[in-house]
Amino acid sequence: MAKERLSVVVTRRLPEAVEARLSELFDTTLREDDTPMTREELSKAMKTADVLVPTITDQIDASLITQAGDRLKLIANYGAGVDNIDVATARQRGVLVSNTPGVLTDDTADMTMGLILAVTRRMPEGLAAMQSGTWQGWAPTAFLGGRIAGRRLGILGMGRIGQAVARRAAAFGMQVHYHNRRRLRAEIEETLQATYWDSLDQMVARVDVLCINCPSTPSTFHLMNARRLKLMKKDAVLVNTSRGEVVDENAMTRMLRAGDIAGAGLDVYENGTDINPRLRELPNVVLLPHMGSATLESRLEMGEKVIINIKTFDDGHRPPDQVVPSML
Repeated sequence: MAKERLSVVVTRRLPEAVEARLSELFDTTLREDDTPMTREELSKAMKTADVLVPTITDQIDASLITQAGDRLKLIANYGAGVDNIDVATARQRGVLVSNTPGVLTDDTADMTMGLILAVTRRMPEGLAAMQSGTWQGWAPTAFLGGRIAGRRLGILGMGRIGQAVARRAAAFGMQVHYHNRRRLRAEIEETLQATYWDSLDQMVARVDVLCINCPSTPSTFHLMNARRLKLMKKDAVLVNTSRGEVVDENAMTRMLRAGDIAGAGLDVYENGTDINPRLRELPNVVLLPHMGSATLESRLEMGEKVIINIKTFDDGHRPPDQVVPSML
């Protein structure tokens, strides 16, 4: 007798190849349009599916998990972060949670370096002049930015992405400094040419570029608060490609407008798509629509990890990328 196929619900449109493979292997319900599910739709999906495949736009909180019933057994997140899922409640309810770590590292690190260059070399201002037709030709003092070689880069969060940023920054001639909840092994520090700071305050006050690469957890919420932002040098730049909640966005905006921070490159925001409108007015700020990992290669690899996690679970084994509360 053939084994009954797992019921899988996907909450957003995924690359066609990923959707096709999911449909081949499982009884898969795909999203018809590329919009986030409403809370009611999520609740219904969690009551009728064996496996839910959400993305970072889906907030799977304790209330939804508690009301899911007994059928849901796995939440296979299409994303590296799981701050959109109450993992502890899921575990209490016997629901496993998996994610897709590792595949976004290089793409996000590339974008981080892109933002560092864009802000320090004033690329958006040059682009605006070209698109508006106001450029009158080369001039010795026009669009003068700063050289990044020799500058101190402070990395807040030295995980996979932080280390990938460090390797790229060293190739550009930057001096790499970092703060992390755990110090790296000496041999890794030596390979990365990275200097560890036990005090985040002291590092923040001394670097020329501060790069945010830590996850969103209760302990990192507003880690860069108003007090700590004020420690930054006036000619320093802040770049964030991790999670917007790590930075007090209103305090950062005030300081950018006052000239207390030289510039910022942001790919993530504290309130999602509700971006502080004053940020849009600043010529020294580069704003991107959360596209740090937006390459076809990464999206396909994320899909492969989701499929492997579900298939492994279906075969009676622990998903290779299972997340437990102690990991967060």
